[in-house]
Amino acid sequence: MHTMSPDTPPFTPFHKVLVANRGEIALRVMRSARALGYRTVAVYSTADAQASHVQAADEAVCIGEPLPAQSYLNIPAIIEAARLCGADAIHPGYGFLAENEDFAAACREAGLVFIGPSPEAIRAMGDKAGAKRLMLAAGVPCIEGYQGADQSAQHLAEQAAQLGYPVMIKATAGGGGRGMRLVTQAQDFAEHLRSAQSEALNAFGDATVILERAIVQPRHIEIQVFADRHGNAIHLGERDCSVQRRHQKLVEEAPSPAVDAALRERMGATAVAAVKAIGYEGAGTLEFLLDQDGHYYFMEMNTRLQVEHPVTEAITGLDLVAWQLRVAAGEALPLTQAEVGFEGHAIEVRLCAEDVPRGFMPQSGTMSRWQLPAGVRVEHALHSGAVIPPYYDSMVAKLIAHGKTREEARRKLMHALHDLVALGVTTNQAFLGRCLAHPEFAAGQATTAFIAQNEAVLLEVDAAAQGKAVAVAAGLLHQTAGRSLQGQAAQGLSVHGDSDQRLTHALPMGMRLAIDGQEIQASVAQTGSQRLDVRVGDALHTLDVVSLGAHEARFILDRVMQHVAFERDAHSLWLLHAGHPYQVVDRTRQPSARQGEAGGDGKVRASMNGRVVAVLVTVGERVQAKQPLVTLEAMKMEHVHAAPASGTVVALPVATGEQVQAGRVVVEIEPDLVAPAVKTE
Repeated sequence: MHTMSPDTPPFTPFHKVLVANRGEIALRVMRSARALGYRTVAVYSTADAQASHVQAADEAVCIGEPLPAQSYLNIPAIIEAARLCGADAIHPGYGFLAENEDFAAACREAGLVFIGPSPEAIRAMGDKAGAKRLMLAAGVPCIEGYQGADQSAQHLAEQAAQLGYPVMIKATAGGGGRGMRLVTQAQDFAEHLRSAQSEALNAFGDATVILERAIVQPRHIEIQVFADRHGNAIHLGERDCSVQRRHQKLVEEAPSPAVDAALRERMGATAVAAVKAIGYEGAGTLEFLLDQDGHYYFMEMNTRLQVEHPVTEAITGLDLVAWQLRVAAGEALPLTQAEVGFEGHAIEVRLCAEDVPRGFMPQSGTMSRWQLPAGVRVEHALHSGAVIPPYYDSMVAKLIAHGKTREEARRKLMHALHDLVALGVTTNQAFLGRCLAHPEFAAGQATTAFIAQNEAVLLEVDAAAQGKAVAVAAGLLHQTAGRSLQGQAAQGLSVHGDSDQRLTHALPMGMRLAIDGQEIQASVAQTGSQRLDVRVGDALHTLDVVSLGAHEARFILDRVMQHVAFERDAHSLWLLHAGHPYQVVDRTRQPSARQGEAGGDGKVRASMNGRVVAVLVTVGERVQAKQPLVTLEAMKMEHVHAAPASGTVVALPVATGEQVQAGRVVVEIEPDLVAPAVKTE
C-alpha cells in the first residue's frame, strides 16, 4: 500500500455527489457513491423527468429542455443545480461534459470537487491533436497524420492527399466514434469532412478535426490507468475493443486475446509514463492500435471512465468508480502495480436501440417489456414501459459475463443474450449474439474490420428460424385477436391445459404479416381445441398451445416444446423466439403499402425520429439519384437522406434545427420523365 509523505496535498472531502449524466452510468455512479456513504443528486432534461436515474437519486434537479445543448451540456445549469442541492462534488460519468475542460474549470471555480482529472490534464490529453503532439515529444509511437491549426477544407484535403488514402478523419474534442470518418478516396473527402465536423460540433461543441493514415485491420487495444495526486500511477491491464461499427465499440473484453504478458507490460509502462508526465489524477484510458506485426500506436487518451470499465472490474475484482471517488477526495491509490492481479476473462456487449439491417439506424420509443437474464451483470436504466428518447446515445444497456476462461465467458454471454427480453423497441440483440457466435470471434481473431468483412453473414436472415417465428406469431395473433392479452381464451382455443373445450375443424384463415419489415403470407387453421396448423409459404407447421399468459406462452411447435415472451401494442406483436426478438405487424386487413414509402413518389421521408441539422438543397434545384438532400441527427449520430431518383426539388417542408418524426416528408422531388423506348425494326 502507498503511504503519504509529510508534504502530501490536503484532502478534499465531500459529502454529496451530483452526477452530471443520465441513464445507466448515472445509476452506476450512484451505486458506488452510496456504498461509500455519499448522498446523490441527479440532473435531468424534461425528456427524462420519469427516468430511472431521477427516481434513484436522493434529490434531482431539472436543467433544461431535451436537446443536450439545452440540458446535459449546459454548464451553468449544472453548477446551479449543485448549488441548489448543496452538492459539493460532481461526477461527470462519460460522454456529455466528462472531457470538457471548461466544465472541470467551472467546478473548480464554484468550489466543487470535480471527480476526474484537472482542467489542465483534460486540455493536455483530452484534445486529440494536443495529446498526439505530447506523445510524439515523449517518444510514444503515434500514427502518421496531421494535427495542425489550419482547419480549412482545402488545406485538410491537401494534407489528406499527402498522407495517402485511406485516411481517417477524427474530431479532436470527443469520442465514441462521433465525428470520425474513414475516407478511402479523394472524391469523398469533402462530404465526409463536412459530416464529421457537423457531427462533432453537435455532439461536443467543437468542429476541429485531425487526420491520420488509416491502419488496415488493426486491433483496438486500450490500457486502463489510474493516478493519484501523490505521484502514484498504475495500470489495470488492457481491454480489446476491436468489434466496432461506425467506429463505435460493440463488444469489449479483457484481457485481449492478442496481448501476451510481455506486450501487456510494455504497453502498460507506456501508458503509466504518459500519465505521470502530465501529473494526471484519476481514471483514464490510453487507446492504441495494434497492427498485425505486433507494433502499437497511440491514438488518444480518454480522460474519464470508459463505458467498458466493467470488464476490467470483473477480472481485477475492483470498483473503479469507488477508486475515482477516493482519489478525488485526496486518498492515495489503494494498490501498487505489483498488487494488481487478474483473474479469468470478461466480455461485454453494448445493447443499442438500433435497426441493424438498416445501417444501424437509431431507434426510439417505449420498451414495453424488459426482463433481465440471470448469471451476468447488466448495467441499465430500463424497466417495462420505459421511454427511450431520440435525443441521446443509442446504447441502452450493457451485459457483462465473467468466466474462468474466455470460452466460458463467451458461452455465458451468448446464453444471457438468448434470454434477455427487450421488446417494444428494435435493438441489436440478435446481431450481438451472431457476433459472439461467429468462428472468427470465438477464435479470438476479430480485428476492427470484423463486422465489415463478415457483414453478409452477420446480417443474413435465417429463413427457417424466421418461418418458425412467423408460425408462432400467427398463432398468437389468432389466439389473442379481439381481446386483451389478459383474457384466457379466444377463438375457441383452450389454455392452461383446459381439455374440456372442443372446437370443430375450421377452414384456414389467410394472413398477411410483416416481420421485421418483410411481408410474408401465412394461413391459420384450427384443427383442435389446442392445435393450430399454420402454413408459412410452402411450409406447414403444427402448433399445440400448452399455456398462454399475459406476456408468455408455452407451446409445442413441430413436436418441440418451446416458450416465448411477447408483448402486444396498438400496432405490433413483439416476441422473443429462440433468442431472437421480432416485430410482427398484422397487415391482413390493411391496404398495400403506399408507393411513397419506398420513395417512388419522389417524397423522401425521415427514416427515424431526429433533428434536422443540415438542408443541403434548395427548392428548384436539380438533383441526381443518391445525392445527399437532408441530414438528420438522432442519438448523437448523423444520417444523410439521399434522393431516390434524379429530378427537381419542389418542396422542402423542414428547416434546420427542427425535430421531425419518423415517416414525415422532409424533401419532395419531381422525378425526371423517362422517355419511352423507341422500337426499331
